[in-house]
Amino acid sequence: MTDLPTATPLRTDLDREWVLSAAGGPVPDAVAGVEVPATVPGCVHTDLLAAGLIPDPYLDDNERLLAWIGASDWRYRTTFTAPEAGADRSDLVFEGLDTVATVTLNGTLIASTANMHRSYRFDVGRHLRPGENTLEVRFTSPVRYADAESLAREYRPHVNHHPYNAIRKMACSFGWDWGLDTATSGIWRPVYLESWSTARLARVRPVVSVETPDGGTHHGLVRAGVLVEGSGAGAGDLSVRVTVAGQVARAAVTGPADETTVELAVAQVDLWWPRGYGAQPRYDLLVELLDGDRVIDTWDRRIGFRTARLDLEPDGAGTGFQFVVNDVPIHIRGANWIPDDAFPTRVDRARYAARLDQAEFANLNLLRVWGGGIYEAEDFFDLCDERGILTWQDFLFACAAYPEEDPQRSEVEAEAREHVVRLMSHPSLILWNGSNENIWGFHDWGWEGRLDGRTWGLGYYTDLLPAIVAELDPGRAYTPSSPWSGTLEIHPNEPEHGSMHIWDLWNRRDYPAYREYRPRFVAEFGWQGPPTWSTLRRSVHDDPLTPESPGMLVHQKAASGNDKLTDGLVAHLPMPNETEDWHWAMQLNQATAVAFAIEHFRSLAPHNSGQVVWQLNDCWPVTSWAAVDGDGRAKPLLFALAHANADRLVTIQPRESALIASLSNETDVAWDGDLVLSRRAFDGDVLAQASVPVHVPARGTVAVPVPDGVAAAGQVGAEVLVANLGDVRGLWFYAEYRDSELGEARLQTEVTRTGDGYDVLVTADSLIRDLTLLVDKVDPAAVVDDALLTLLPGESVRLSVRSAVDLDPESLVAPKVLRSANQLLNPARVPVAAGVAG
Repeated sequence: MTDLPTATPLRTDLDREWVLSAAGGPVPDAVAGVEVPATVPGCVHTDLLAAGLIPDPYLDDNERLLAWIGASDWRYRTTFTAPEAGADRSDLVFEGLDTVATVTLNGTLIASTANMHRSYRFDVGRHLRPGENTLEVRFTSPVRYADAESLAREYRPHVNHHPYNAIRKMACSFGWDWGLDTATSGIWRPVYLESWSTARLARVRPVVSVETPDGGTHHGLVRAGVLVEGSGAGAGDLSVRVTVAGQVARAAVTGPADETTVELAVAQVDLWWPRGYGAQPRYDLLVELLDGDRVIDTWDRRIGFRTARLDLEPDGAGTGFQFVVNDVPIHIRGANWIPDDAFPTRVDRARYAARLDQAEFANLNLLRVWGGGIYEAEDFFDLCDERGILTWQDFLFACAAYPEEDPQRSEVEAEAREHVVRLMSHPSLILWNGSNENIWGFHDWGWEGRLDGRTWGLGYYTDLLPAIVAELDPGRAYTPSSPWSGTLEIHPNEPEHGSMHIWDLWNRRDYPAYREYRPRFVAEFGWQGPPTWSTLRRSVHDDPLTPESPGMLVHQKAASGNDKLTDGLVAHLPMPNETEDWHWAMQLNQATAVAFAIEHFRSLAPHNSGQVVWQLNDCWPVTSWAAVDGDGRAKPLLFALAHANADRLVTIQPRESALIASLSNETDVAWDGDLVLSRRAFDGDVLAQASVPVHVPARGTVAVPVPDGVAAAGQVGAEVLVANLGDVRGLWFYAEYRDSELGEARLQTEVTRTGDGYDVLVTADSLIRDLTLLVDKVDPAAVVDDALLTLLPGESVRLSVRSAVDLDPESLVAPKVLRSANQLLNPARVPVAAGVAG
């Protein structure tokens, strides 16, 4: 194919030379009248922080001290030189304005906007001047705007203290039960001038499908719907050319308001698979707009060929909730995803990659982008495509009733249309979900009476949004809300039907009650724990630091959060009176509770088709349900997820009055061998033993009864049941930690230097439960490869620590660093660190 001449649009980035100043509101004297350099993309908080005018909002009680920012108006201003005349059109493009903005160019009003979740394009050619041009964006206080709109549109219920449901803005920007209240303003995504002539690609909508006519070879089909915008300066001889894998198709542009469809078949494509099920091949898709033989605009993406559906089929046990990719049922091991920073502009591709590294470490195969945040960036979805991590994107409605009348309805439709088209090319995207907990909220949170007949969003979830998905992204699964039972005729959070959220345990009960549920799919559940010690000490400077000191309470956003932490601990472990012990106990209890739930859910397969834990990440340093804290450090929970989500898992589970060994095999290869079941005293003596030959099919789960003679303990507080299938082990303790005879952790250690850090060899002289190296206490940047390890007497484990710092080897095995559950039951005793080597 001969290269054709090109005259594509000229983009002039407007990301430099911005200044920020206050434009009204309760602004302190030190900030009023001051202009500071502004970073675009960015926001007011980060600009003021960079200028040294405010303290870090993440530290201590600075959130309260900085509340005036969200109550104030702000002005961004820059000057730029416009490109030389010659193009038919010059468009000013804002990819994101947060949120209530007025745009002026050279003193002329260009537009007023009020939606963080939309991009905007304005024809400004007639307003540009030769030489210097002045662009200004003024932002109205989002707090005052939301308050006013909540009156103008009439009250509707919501959680938390701001009426975030009255403004189309990231809901958690106003605070959440894990997030701080920032109420940001700013130009949060790129802004640029785009100069073009004749026509441009206004929208490309690639519908990708797979056909397998002979039952073996897969053929890909790309149906590209292309919308072209003309400049009005002459239509030209326009056509669209589409190229995939060396295949080319071309079609004439039919009209300025009509979508041009180009179909292209690709023979013998390789299928894209979720991680753990196959490879993730992707293909370059290039769309070109031609005027005669001249290319005047281009658009490109990487696509993957796969089929995907969500089966919500009634069966004898209720209603399933089964994701199926390439006709293979996928058992979901997932986590919920929130914005990774309270100021999302600070999250770049490298940060997404780091977080997804942690998701892979935790053996996750799905991330659910929660509806109180944002429609995530291209980099997020591209990296998920690359790694085979399935994604589910909520539309942005969370825990509130929303008005369905204009102007909000028009804003909702515009943002939904934009992001459905923007994200539909990603093979990882498996589900669009209408809202988070809103249908459940209407049923159970007292909304109906408070609404008094007003709209609350149901029309969005059951009418507008599914119609948009069906029109623009046909074939992609859609659910009206999470949780969702499959129909409005059944309560939305019924365990036997569809997806459910389990929050009564954390809020009112205790984690052993997870076993009372036999859910088909769990889309939210979780347990709180504090951040890592180094993150906590960086962000809270209380002296003394206690679980209830002022800064600690600022960094605990859940209602009665500390009480719930305590209530969830004391049935299992005694309440420590020393802060570092409290910190370790709460982190351990969080990890134990979540692992307990996942192991139970996996033992129910295939009745249960997966779980999505709340939550993978945090947006700032806080006590929360996250596995990765606000500074990006792994909490013990991340290691618990890695263990409980392992491809091959052995757990002991109670069934009525007996015990079973549940064997889960999430690989493509059958798992055969002898299951060795042994009941042992805490000193290691084998009290009873049995061996059972087992066959666990690929992608299967098998329950093996534990023989009575092995299962029945003589001394429940001093015995453990051990189940081994090959090198995979499961343990069953007959008594809670606090009711057991677990003694002090007697161990030997040896520390050796390696090329990238240290190896710590630990040998147990006694039973040691949940051995964990809190390495961040020694080096905040260090990373350890495993945690929460239980060692029987005589067993050893080698922990690998990556650190660029020269450390004192003894510091790695100090009692407050090398921790175990034993210490919490024997607080007066400390581990013996013997044989420390350099």
